[in-house]
Amino acid sequence: MRLICTMAALAMSATAAFAADPVGQYTVEGKNPGGGSAYTGTVSVEQTGETYRVVWVVGGTRYIGTGIGNKDFISVSYTSGNSTGLALYGADGGNWAGIWTYANGREVGAERWKRQ
Repeated sequence: MRLICTMAALAMSATAAFAADPVGQYTVEGKNPGGGSAYTGTVSVEQTGETYRVVWVVGGTRYIGTGIGNKDFISVSYTSGNSTGLALYGADGGNWAGIWTYANGREVGAERWKRQ
């Protein structure tokens, strides 16, 4: 019985640590603002001091962002060419889900990162 309790405690702590860290590689699924088209791609997140470097590749276009956050959320400002925007994600187990918009946007899109 003690072994089972120890294994359960280890599994729970590993899950909590996994969920608390946005660093990693993800597949991304999203929908453009205003009920727009769906898209898929990849996202990588790496820690850069107190911030995160977030790189999306969607439809052959690369978006690069700087994020701040903690175990519960990450907020990212991003650019691609002349486009800029803002995204906000909440932790969802080992995955992340959120909303985003372009600079001066009036509508939001939705996005989900699934850990690879």
